[in-house]
Amino acid sequence: MTDAPRLLLIDGHSVAYRAFYALPVENFATSTGQHTNAVFGFTSMLINVLRDERPTHLAVAFDVARQSFRTEEYPEYKGTRAKSPEEFTGQVTLIKEVLDALNVAHLELPGYEADDIIATMSTRAEAEGFDVSIVTGDRDAMQLVTDHVTVLYPRKGVSDLARMTPSTVEEKYLVPPARYPELAALVGETSDNLPGVPGVGPKTAAKWLTAYDGLDNIVARAEQIPGKAGASLREHLGDVVRNRRLNALVRDLQLDTTVAATERHDWDRARVHELFDALEFRVLRERLLELAPAEETQAEAFEVRGGPLAPGAVGAWLEAHASGPTAAEFVGHWGSGTGDVIGIALAAGDGEGAWLDTAALTPADDAALASWLADPARTKYVHGAKGPMLACWARGWELRGVAVDTLLAAYLVRPDQRAYDLADLSLRLLNRDLSLAADTTQDPQAAFDFDEDSDRDAEAALLRSRAVFDLAGALEAQLEEQGAASLMTQVELPVQVSLARMERAGVAVDRDRLEALRGEFDANVSAAQQAAWDVLGHEVNLGSPKQLQGVLFDELDMPKTRRTKSGYTTDAEALEGLFAKTAHPFLGHLLAHRDAIRLRQTVDGLLAAVADDGRIHTTYVQTIAATGRLSSTDPNLQNIPIRTAVGRRIRSAFVPGEGFESLMSADYSQIEMRIMAHASGDAGLIDAFTSGRDFHGEMASLVFGVEPGDVTGEMRARIKAMNYGLAYGLSAFGLSNQLKISVGEAKALMEDYFARVGGVHAYLAGIVDEARRTGYTETMLGRRRYLPDLTSSNRQRREMAERAALNSPIQGSAADVIKVAMINLDRAISEAGLASRVLLQVHDELVLEVARGEREAVADIVRREMTGAFDLLVPLDVSVGVGQDWESAAH
Repeated sequence: MTDAPRLLLIDGHSVAYRAFYALPVENFATSTGQHTNAVFGFTSMLINVLRDERPTHLAVAFDVARQSFRTEEYPEYKGTRAKSPEEFTGQVTLIKEVLDALNVAHLELPGYEADDIIATMSTRAEAEGFDVSIVTGDRDAMQLVTDHVTVLYPRKGVSDLARMTPSTVEEKYLVPPARYPELAALVGETSDNLPGVPGVGPKTAAKWLTAYDGLDNIVARAEQIPGKAGASLREHLGDVVRNRRLNALVRDLQLDTTVAATERHDWDRARVHELFDALEFRVLRERLLELAPAEETQAEAFEVRGGPLAPGAVGAWLEAHASGPTAAEFVGHWGSGTGDVIGIALAAGDGEGAWLDTAALTPADDAALASWLADPARTKYVHGAKGPMLACWARGWELRGVAVDTLLAAYLVRPDQRAYDLADLSLRLLNRDLSLAADTTQDPQAAFDFDEDSDRDAEAALLRSRAVFDLAGALEAQLEEQGAASLMTQVELPVQVSLARMERAGVAVDRDRLEALRGEFDANVSAAQQAAWDVLGHEVNLGSPKQLQGVLFDELDMPKTRRTKSGYTTDAEALEGLFAKTAHPFLGHLLAHRDAIRLRQTVDGLLAAVADDGRIHTTYVQTIAATGRLSSTDPNLQNIPIRTAVGRRIRSAFVPGEGFESLMSADYSQIEMRIMAHASGDAGLIDAFTSGRDFHGEMASLVFGVEPGDVTGEMRARIKAMNYGLAYGLSAFGLSNQLKISVGEAKALMEDYFARVGGVHAYLAGIVDEARRTGYTETMLGRRRYLPDLTSSNRQRREMAERAALNSPIQGSAADVIKVAMINLDRAISEAGLASRVLLQVHDELVLEVARGEREAVADIVRREMTGAFDLLVPLDVSVGVGQDWESAAH
C-alpha cells in the first residue's frame, strides 16, 4: 500500500455472473422464493476486497443491455452467449440495492459496456494520482494494467482473485499489458465471439508482436510473414483489424460521476439491516458490519453501575433495587431439556446492577433469589427466557414474571429478520454498542474489579443485562404501536413456558426398534445400489453428481435437466422429473437409494439424540418462521417422514415412558381451509364444512357441478390440491406440476374453482391489495408480516411477495390457533390434577403422553380445548387417536 488514494472499480455484471455460477442456485433463496446466489456471492466478494484493498474510493459499473456500439458494427459480437438464466433475473437489481444501502456509486451508460466505464474511470484516476484496483472477469481489462492499475481477476468463483500486475500479465500472456488487446485480436476471444486467425495461438502471436513491434506493423507487413500461419493471417486480416477495433476500451466517456464523487461514505445502517433481513443474509451482515467505517461504530456506551455482590448480600440488594422491572441476564448452558446457571447479571430500573455468582450463594442468598425469581409480581425482562427457564428448573428454581422477552419482542416486531442477536438489536434500536460501558459507579472498586481469568462473563453479562433493560422499553413501545402487545403477553410468553415443559419432559423411544430400523435401512441402501449397478452393468458412485451426469446424459442419453456450472443438475426434483418422463429402472433404483439414505440418516440422528434417561429432548424455536409457526431442532422432530409407509415406521419407535400407558395424537383437520372459510365468509366453503361429509368431496361436487356420489377419485384429487394450495398462494404453474396436467388445464380448473367460491377469490385479492396499501399482512390475532416488495418494480420479487401475502394470514392464523390450544390444554390438564402431559407439537398435531387411568379424561380435555381455541364460522375439527406408539396413535 502507498499513501496515494485508492480507487476500487468492479465490473458488476461480470462478477454477478461468476457468483451466480459459482454458488448452487438451489441453496440460496429467501423464504419468499427469491434466488440470491449471485447477490450473496457478489456481496461476499465485495466484503473481501474492501477488507483486503482498503479503498478510499469505490464504484461499480454495469452494462445497460447487450446492445452497444460494438454490436452495431458487428452484430455477432458476444452472439454465442446464452440468455440469462431465469433464476438470475432480478438479482442485478438486488445487487444495486445493496450498493445503494452501502452508499456505493454505481454507473452505467447506454451504448457502452461496463469495461468502457471502468477504462474511463481508471484512466482519470491514475492521472489524478490514484492507485486503482479493478475486479473483473473480462480479460480485455488487462490492457489497463500499469504500475498504478492492478486487475484482480477471478481464478475460481469470486473468492480467489489473481493480482494482475504488469509483470504477471506479461508472464501469463507473453506480452506487456498494452499489447494484450493486440494479442487477443490475433488469437480471437471466444467469450466475445471474436474469431481469431486459424492456426495462430498465443505463442505465435506474441512472437510476431515482439518481432514486428506491434500489431500495426504486423498488419502493414503481413505479406512478409512466411508459412501457413502468414497465409492464414493474410486471409483473415479483416477479422484481426475488426477485433482490435472492438476490443479497444473507451477511455474518454462523458460520465456524470467524477472520481472524487466515488469516495466512500457512511453506510445507511437502517437500510442495510432492512435489506439484509429481506435477503436473509445473517452471516454476511455480521462480516459486513466488522468492516464498518469509523463513523459507523460511533455508537453510545451503556451506562453500567454495580458489580459482584458479596455473599449474604443478595436479599438486601433485591429488596432495595429489584421490586420494580428488572432485567436478568443468565450465564450458563442449556439444551436437551436441562441446563445450569453459572451466574446472573441484574439491571434495575434505578440504574443499579449486580452480578450474582451462583457458586458463591449462601443458603440465605439462594432462598432470596429463588423467591424473587418465582414471584410473578416481580417484573422481569429477559433475552431468550426459555433456556434459562430450563436451567433454573435444574437448580430447583422457578422463573416467573417475565413480562418482556426481548428476543420474542424483536421477532414480533420484525418477523422476517433472520437473527435477533442482542448486540445487533442494541445498535439498531438504541444506537449503543454492547462492547462499550461508561463506568458511573460511585465506588471504583465495585465495578468491573474482576479476576482476569474467571470473571469476563460477569463483565459482559452486566452490560447485556443493561442492554436488555433498555431494549425492553423500546420494544414494548413498538409492540404497542403495531398492536402486538397482546400477542406477546397472551400467546408467545405463555407458549414459551409450555415449550420449555415439553423440552424438559422429552419423548421416550425404543432404542432397540430404532437400531433394527437402522439396520433395515442400511440394507435397503446396499440393495438399491446393487440394483442400480445391475441395470448399468457396472459400478458407479451414486453420490457423485459428476459420475451421475456421465451415466444419465452420456451413457443413457436421457433428456437434459437444468444446466449448472458443474453440468446438468442431478438434484432430487430433476431426477423425479426424469423418472416421470422415462420410467427408466436405473432412476427408480437411484431414487430408492436416496430415500433409503435419507431414512438411515434420520434414524442415525435420533439414535445420537437419545439422552441418558432414554428420551429425546428436542429444542423448539419460536423465532424462525415469519408466519409464527414453531420449529424443532437438535433433532428436528417435526421432520419425521409420514408420506410413505416405510418412513412412518420411524414413528413406531416413539413410545410412552415409564409410568405412562400410551401416546395420544390429536390434530386439526383441514385447519387452513377452515380459517379460509372463516376469513372469506364464502358460503360454498362454509356449507362444505358444516355438511359433516367429506370436505374435499363436497368441494369437488360444487366445482364440477355433479352430485356428491358422482365425484370421481381424480376429481377429488384435483380439488384437494386446489384447496390446500390456496393457503400457499398456489399458481397455475404450481398446480400443473402437482397434478401433472398442462398449465392451461390448471388455469381452467382454478377459474372454475373461483367461479364457485367467489368469496375466496375476493378475499385473496383483498389480502394483497390491503397488504400493498399498508405494507403488511395480519393474522386473526394481529400477527403482522411486513412485505415491502409488494411495491417493488421488480416483477419477480413483487410476485413472490404477493404469494407470501396470500400465504401468511392463513398459515399464521393456524399457528396462532394451535399455540392458544397448547396454552389452554396445559392449563386444563394442570387444573384437573392429571399427570398426563404434552410432549410434541408437529404443526397441526399435538402428541401427549397419557398416564394410567387418564385416557378418557385427557381425550375429553383435548377435544374441548383444541376445538374451543378459537371461535370460527365453521367448527374446528380435531381427530384424536391413542396407541402404544406414535404411529399406532395416528388416525
